Amino acid sequence: MRTMRLSPVSDPATDLAEIARLELNYDPSTTSGTGWHHDRLRHTLATEAPGPPTPGGAWEIACALVHDYEFADRWIMSALFHGDAPLKGRDMLLEGRFVVLRFPMGVRVDTVVDETRARADGTEERVWGWSYQTLGRHLERGRLVYEVVKNTTTGRVEFVITGVSSRASIPNPVIALGFLVFGRYTQRRFYRAVAAKLEERVRDVLAGQPRPTPAHVGPGDIVRAPSA
Repeated sequence: MRTMRLSPVSDPATDLAEIARLELNYDPSTTSGTGWHHDRLRHTLATEAPGPPTPGGAWEIACALVHDYEFADRWIMSALFHGDAPLKGRDMLLEGRFVVLRFPMGVRVDTVVDETRARADGTEERVWGWSYQTLGRHLERGRLVYEVVKNTTTGRVEFVITGVSSRASIPNPVIALGFLVFGRYTQRRFYRAVAAKLEERVRDVLAGQPRPTPAHVGPGDIVRAPSA
């Protein structure tokens, strides 16, 4: 798997098989040290009636979109993965884009969140989401958590992104310099873009449009998300 391309992934099966053999590129116990960024973004998607999530409502729609990685901005990041694989343990080939360049990066889903949480203010939140960790040859090191959260008292539905990250060791000096200059800017831009995209797609589905689903690109069950 090359670290940089000018064209889209042409052999996703081979690349995904290679990713399946990779290990984490960092030690999770070291993420509080120097050089690590800790990020958190909360973005309101919609408002439902107070109480449990409304069947077919914004929370359920958002959960389905997040499950399928249909919230990303494909001009910044897309993903290839086995659509029939369980979410937990799913290996994903992320393809980051910067101008005309494409950067393939492997991640693995490590946790699925499905719970109700008590808040400090006495209210409760219904939460669903998942997280991934970075694998070898990724430009970054760390973990990213995506959660769809409904406050059952206020009805507010939010998308919450929590991340811890650091620049990985990048052998190519040109890529290393580019990441040093533009990496943090692109990362923050990505957070804002996916939150806005998820809000837009939830709104569209609530308005009657079909829910987008990953596009089958083969072979087998390999899909690409977000769909065009």
